[in-house]
Amino acid sequence: MALFNLGKTSTAPPEPNLSIKAGGLVPMEDLLRLVVDEGGSDLHLSVGAPPAVRLNGRIVKLEMRPLTAEDTETLARAITSDGNLQKVNEEGSVDFGFSFRESNRFRVSVYREKGNLALALRLIPRKMLSLEEIGMPAAVRSLLDLPRGLVLVTGPTGSGKSTSLASMLDVINATTDHHIITIEDPIEYFHNHQRGIVNQRELGVDVPSFADGLRRALRQDPDVILVGEMRDLETMETAITAAETGHLVFSTLHTTGAARTVDRIIDAFPNTQQEQIRVQLSTNLKAVLSQVLLPRMDKPGRIAGFELMINTPSIAALIRDNKTFRIANDILTGSKYGMVSLDASLANLYLEGLISYEQVLTKAQDPQAAVQLIGGQKPKKR
Repeated sequence: MALFNLGKTSTAPPEPNLSIKAGGLVPMEDLLRLVVDEGGSDLHLSVGAPPAVRLNGRIVKLEMRPLTAEDTETLARAITSDGNLQKVNEEGSVDFGFSFRESNRFRVSVYREKGNLALALRLIPRKMLSLEEIGMPAAVRSLLDLPRGLVLVTGPTGSGKSTSLASMLDVINATTDHHIITIEDPIEYFHNHQRGIVNQRELGVDVPSFADGLRRALRQDPDVILVGEMRDLETMETAITAAETGHLVFSTLHTTGAARTVDRIIDAFPNTQQEQIRVQLSTNLKAVLSQVLLPRMDKPGRIAGFELMINTPSIAALIRDNKTFRIANDILTGSKYGMVSLDASLANLYLEGLISYEQVLTKAQDPQAAVQLIGGQKPKKR
């Protein structure tokens, strides 16, 4: 019995080998094994639909009967505690991480929809990728040697921000004698102590909130702090202060592009504070790395496109003077500082034969500019 309802596609992965009895509820362990063995990134379990796996960026439904409310509750209970399910009942959702078959780790969200339980499970890659394997701009490496400042990794959900940050911290951990503190929701990648010392704190387990964890981290002698996400005003304010007072701070935002990221932070503050925040960001924001994940053309899988803004005196002045709309132009002309525009990154991936022309047009910030960069050239054949 085939498990995948793949439809018509030329890039369909091979059918998995897992056998499932028709009509029966598949044990959670078998579903997790399927995701791991077939190279999936996510597993979705919802009432009224069969289990679905995200493969190479596409949602693929298993050829099984739709799940019932009892099914999703049974599957949820297989991986979480009564306490977590009580939290779902009280708050609507709960997020946590757990290990599977020792070497695999999943990030999980259990949530209510239409009064029923639904689950979204994200497989955390086992291997810590290098900056080169991820394809990051070369200038990112120099950011990891900064003594202080704020470095932001931005992009939509599922764009690989956590993977990029984990790889950055791994470099710092391996090459310096720094004390690294992370505040995560949940912990995804486990970091072993290398040359440095790494302490990882999880929301709801070790610390109640990002803001509280960050505030307390300042008393724990850190050199480097990772804040999983700057979700609220207090976290943003504390992160900027931490960067200002001699710490290298990494965090994420669900924004696309450096200019939108700066605007998002400033707009979070009351009008009476915005001028002060512009001044603080102009000196303490060291870089914004924005990324998108795209389906590959040369083989199954996905590949990242990047925009990298590095704070120069010119960009600092634009932030301070509330002229962030001009940042894109500075990125375009800032290659000597290691800056990369998203449009240039996408055009290069296309010319290398790694992504489709349609993806360039869909993901580019200025599709016409990206087309001009391609200039009628044909992609390499792979």
